[in-house]
Amino acid sequence: MDDESGYFQLFVEDGNFYNRILLGTLLPEQLWVPLPHFFQTWLRNYIGGLLMYFIPGFFWSFYIYHWKNNVYVPREAIPSSEAMLMQIQVSMKALPWYTLLPTIEEYITEGGWTRCFPRVHYVGWLHYVVYVALYLILVEFGIYWMHKLLHDIKPLYKHLHAPHHIYNNKHNILSPFAGLALHPLDGILQALPYSIALFIVPMHFSTHLVILFMEGIWTASSHDCINAKFWPIMGSAYDNNKEV
Repeated sequence: MDDESGYFQLFVEDGNFYNRILLGTLLPEQLWVPLPHFFQTWLRNYIGGLLMYFIPGFFWSFYIYHWKNNVYVPREAIPSSEAMLMQIQVSMKALPWYTLLPTIEEYITEGGWTRCFPRVHYVGWLHYVVYVALYLILVEFGIYWMHKLLHDIKPLYKHLHAPHHIYNNKHNILSPFAGLALHPLDGILQALPYSIALFIVPMHFSTHLVILFMEGIWTASSHDCINAKFWPIMGSAYDNNKEV
């Protein structure tokens, strides 16, 4: 029993380590140390989400719309500042809810409810690679069907998913900031396969967090109107043809 308790305590120690790195670097201790562990984790995820959204978004927008003006995107197709600010506003309203999902994932993983493991040596490198591959396959399968259901079930499309489709290249308002500009429940539903897969496939939890971070970066790239072909990563053709 003590061994099992120590095993799950490793997840808590990792979470505390990540909290100290981000929150300890950016905030005075009196603002976050007194908070319960769950809220520390949510605050870390929220601030991390802000950084993940704004840093790549601003960098990529500056690069393709200003530095490389009229190179990757025709000058007349560059989205207006008003369109990008609208996307930022929608994203900021949703981000507190988006970041609640990985916080809950971490909480239930620390409690031993998922199939996650805290260290690679518990399974070995071969199994680690196989598990990550299976996890990604299952996640992609789940995201595809979740997205399809959001289109096929009309009430879900009308009330949840349709607002995101106002951002499309045909009206020159698609930008890297549109990636997270969804109804909060829409974004959570599309991210839910990442959570569900943790109950099915053994997964290194820190790798899971890295994948979530990379997914956040990809959302900026997939809305930049540049159809770069870099197999197996999908480019902006995935999103450029969205219609209302």
